[in-house]
Amino acid sequence: MIENNSIDAVIGSTAYDRDGDKIGKVGQVYVDPQDGHAVWASVNTGFFGTSESFVPLQDATLDSDGLRVHYEKGFVKDAPRIDVDGELSTQDQEALYDYYGMSSGYSGADYDRDADYDRTAGATGGPGHDTSGPNTDSAMTRSEEQLNVGTQKVETGRARLRKYVVTEQQNVTVPVQHEEVRLEREPITDANVGDALSGPDLSNEEHEVTLTEERIVVNKETVPVERVRLDKETVTEQETVREDVSHEEIELDGDTTTRRTTDDRL
Repeated sequence: MIENNSIDAVIGSTAYDRDGDKIGKVGQVYVDPQDGHAVWASVNTGFFGTSESFVPLQDATLDSDGLRVHYEKGFVKDAPRIDVDGELSTQDQEALYDYYGMSSGYSGADYDRDADYDRTAGATGGPGHDTSGPNTDSAMTRSEEQLNVGTQKVETGRARLRKYVVTEQQNVTVPVQHEEVRLEREPITDANVGDALSGPDLSNEEHEVTLTEERIVVNKETVPVERVRLDKETVTEQETVREDVSHEEIELDGDTTTRRTTDDRL
């Protein structure tokens, strides 16, 4: 059983089931308004604390690791969902008593089924104070969510240089020369009559001329033409982050004339 002087330590602690499995973080503790002893605790059992379940503290113990309850984790998570804001109504209590089988197993001074159990927020914090709770003061805390936006580097892709051979045809026009035989006839003149009469009168003769031509010769050589380098550059862009944030507002509710120094809605 949780002692009255240990309630503050229970709030915000980690709750474990009977097998030692973690259930969640304790959000609030509900106490008996008559003597202040702890009766119920709400435990965050959903992702990111989005869901709370109630668990009895009758057989619970508190040690250096946290709160240990006498129920299995799944059983606690399946407990009736009850609004944790304010007192536990009679209907809420009946649902919890029936679920945990306390209608027959627990009675008397330990659990009063007609009591309206109050929630309390100890030194470690809790979502507010009930106006009839034993630890109530004259102020309440207003909180809000704030966005903390940053960046982190993640790998988006990879780039690499790859060299391969491409073969293509080139057409080059090259002038080439060759020799051809041309037959020329010239008449006997005073200028060439000596050459014409230098030989025998009648004879058989042959004259041979060698013909030549140019042929195309192709040679290839490999030469460097450019250097290609892979480099990185950082580009900065502006992106807008849109996210919902929640905040608490406090307003004055009452029919009395009150002098205010600030607006009644914060």
